[in-house]
Amino acid sequence: MARRTTLVDIGRIVAASTPLVMVTAYDFPSARLAEEAGVDLILVGDSMGTTVFGEADTLGVTLDDIIRHAGVVVHATTRPLIVGDLPFMTYQESAEQALRSAGRLMQEARVQAVKLEGGRRSSEQIRRLTEAGVPVMGHIGFTPQSVYELGGFRVQGRGSAADTLMEDALAVQDAGAFALVLEMVPGPIARAVTKRLTIPTIGIGAGPETSGQVLVFHDLVGLTLGRQPRFARRFADAAGVIREGLRAYAAEVRAGTYPGPGETFPDDDADGATAGHGES
Repeated sequence: MARRTTLVDIGRIVAASTPLVMVTAYDFPSARLAEEAGVDLILVGDSMGTTVFGEADTLGVTLDDIIRHAGVVVHATTRPLIVGDLPFMTYQESAEQALRSAGRLMQEARVQAVKLEGGRRSSEQIRRLTEAGVPVMGHIGFTPQSVYELGGFRVQGRGSAADTLMEDALAVQDAGAFALVLEMVPGPIARAVTKRLTIPTIGIGAGPETSGQVLVFHDLVGLTLGRQPRFARRFADAAGVIREGLRAYAAEVRAGTYPGPGETFPDDDADGATAGHGES
C-alpha cells in the first residue's frame, strides 16, 4: 500500500538532487490525476479564488473554503504530501490566530502542512506554528494576498530589492519553515536564494534553478480560460478536449441520436445493468 510522503522523504529527494514536483489541486479528480502522475506535493491553494471561483484575486477565499477542498484532496490521495494554504486574514493578526487557523486546517482537512505568505513580517507566525509541531511552507516574492499593496502582478526582487528578498528568505528559514515558495522572482535571484538556504525552494515563475517547481493545475493542463501567466507552460489542452466533447453531446441530443438503445434501460433487469452514480 502506498505511503504518504513525509518531510523526511522531501529531504531525501532534495539531497539526491532530484527536483521536487508540486502542483495545485482543488477537487477529487484533479488530486487523483496528480497522484497518478507521481507528483511529490499537492498544494490546495487560495488560487482557487481565481481558477475555480472566477474572482479577480484570492482575497475572498475563506478558511472554510480551503478546509472543504483540502479535505477532498486528502481523501482522493494516498501518497503526495498535502499542503493547505492559510487564506487572507487568517494568520496576519497574530501568531495565536495563525495557530488556531492552522489547527483547524490540519484537524478538519487532515493536511500534513500549511503554507502562508510573507517573509520577516510572518516570521513570528511561522515560529509559533513550527514550535507547536505544524510543518510550514513559506512563500515570498510575489505574494497574491498582497497584490494591491504590490501594485499588481509584478516581478519581485529586482535590483536593490534583491537584498530584501534574501533577508525575507533567511527569516522564513530561521523561523523553522521546511520549504519556501519563490514566486515571480528573477532567475538569478532565485538561484542565489536557493544556494544560500539549507531548506528547499520551490519556484513558480522563478527560473529553473530552484529545488523544485509548482504550477497551478488549471494553467498547466490548459483549463485557464483567460490570460495565462508568462511563466506557466501549457502542457495539455484539456479545455479543447472538453469543449469538443460538450459540442458533440449537444449535437447528438439535438439530432436525437443520444441516448441510443445501448444507453436506455429496458423495462426489466434481465441484463443486470446498473444505473451508476449511486442511482437505482
